[in-house]
Amino acid sequence: MTTTKTSATPWGRATVVEEVSVAQRAGDKRFASTVQLLEAKGGERLVRFSYSTGGAARRGPVTLRARDLERLRAALEQHPDLASALKL
Repeated sequence: MTTTKTSATPWGRATVVEEVSVAQRAGDKRFASTVQLLEAKGGERLVRFSYSTGGAARRGPVTLRARDLERLRAALEQHPDLASALKL
Protein backbone atom coordinates (compact mmCIF):
# COMPACT_ATOMS: atom_id res chain seq x y z
CA MET A 1 0.00 0.00 0.00
CA THR A 2 1.43 3.39 -1.02
CA THR A 3 0.53 6.33 1.17
CA THR A 4 0.30 9.69 -0.55
CA LYS A 5 1.75 12.46 1.57
CA THR A 6 -0.53 15.46 1.95
CA SER A 7 -0.09 18.81 3.58
CA ALA A 8 -2.39 21.53 4.87
CA THR A 9 -2.31 24.88 3.06
CA PRO A 10 -4.44 28.02 3.31
CA TRP A 11 -6.24 26.71 0.19
CA GLY A 12 -7.00 23.30 1.69
CA ARG A 13 -5.15 19.98 1.64
CA ALA A 14 -2.63 19.43 -1.12
CA THR A 15 -0.66 16.42 -2.28
CA VAL A 16 3.14 16.56 -2.01
CA VAL A 17 4.38 15.93 -5.57
CA GLU A 18 8.10 16.44 -4.96
CA GLU A 19 10.24 17.48 -2.02
CA VAL A 20 13.88 18.47 -1.61
CA SER A 21 15.60 18.99 1.75
CA VAL A 22 19.00 20.55 2.31
CA ALA A 23 20.69 19.70 5.62
CA GLN A 24 22.30 22.73 7.25
CA ARG A 25 24.36 23.53 10.30
CA ALA A 26 25.14 26.72 12.21
CA GLY A 27 27.58 25.99 15.00
CA ASP A 28 26.01 23.19 17.04
CA LYS A 29 22.54 23.76 15.55
CA ARG A 30 21.40 21.25 12.95
CA PHE A 31 18.34 21.81 10.79
CA ALA A 32 17.15 21.41 7.21
CA SER A 33 15.48 23.70 4.71
CA THR A 34 12.81 22.06 2.58
CA VAL A 35 11.15 23.02 -0.70
CA GLN A 36 7.96 21.19 -1.67
CA LEU A 37 5.95 21.12 -4.86
CA LEU A 38 2.31 20.67 -3.84
CA GLU A 39 -0.77 20.02 -5.94
CA ALA A 40 -4.07 21.35 -4.66
CA LYS A 41 -7.54 20.16 -5.56
CA GLY A 42 -8.19 21.08 -9.17
CA GLY A 43 -4.53 20.69 -10.14
CA GLU A 44 -3.16 24.06 -9.01
CA ARG A 45 0.54 23.83 -8.18
CA LEU A 46 1.97 25.47 -5.06
CA VAL A 47 5.57 25.79 -3.83
CA ARG A 48 6.24 25.81 -0.09
CA PHE A 49 9.49 26.68 1.68
CA SER A 50 9.98 25.55 5.27
CA TYR A 51 12.65 24.41 7.67
CA SER A 52 12.77 21.60 10.17
CA THR A 53 14.44 21.04 13.50
CA GLY A 54 14.42 17.61 15.06
CA GLY A 55 12.17 16.33 12.27
CA ALA A 56 9.36 18.82 12.98
CA ALA A 57 8.51 21.05 10.00
CA ARG A 58 8.25 24.74 10.77
CA ARG A 59 7.18 27.62 8.67
CA GLY A 60 8.78 30.97 8.96
CA PRO A 61 11.86 32.58 7.60
CA VAL A 62 14.02 30.18 5.63
CA THR A 63 17.62 31.25 5.22
CA LEU A 64 19.98 29.62 2.76
CA ARG A 65 23.67 30.45 2.38
CA ALA A 66 25.11 30.63 -1.13
CA ARG A 67 26.66 27.16 -0.72
CA ASP A 68 23.28 25.80 0.45
CA LEU A 69 21.66 27.20 -2.70
CA GLU A 70 24.22 25.32 -4.79
CA ARG A 71 23.30 22.11 -2.95
CA LEU A 72 19.61 22.87 -3.52
CA ARG A 73 20.22 23.37 -7.25
CA ALA A 74 22.09 20.06 -7.39
CA ALA A 75 19.29 18.24 -5.54
CA LEU A 76 16.69 19.74 -7.90
CA GLU A 77 18.34 17.90 -10.80
CA GLN A 78 16.54 14.82 -9.46
CA HIS A 79 13.21 16.69 -9.17
CA PRO A 80 12.41 18.23 -12.57
CA ASP A 81 8.83 19.28 -11.78
CA LEU A 82 9.92 21.22 -8.72
CA ALA A 83 12.88 22.75 -10.60
CA SER A 84 10.50 23.80 -13.38
CA ALA A 85 8.07 25.41 -10.90
CA LEU A 86 11.00 27.40 -9.48
CA LYS A 87 12.34 28.11 -12.99
CA LEU A 88 15.79 26.86 -11.94
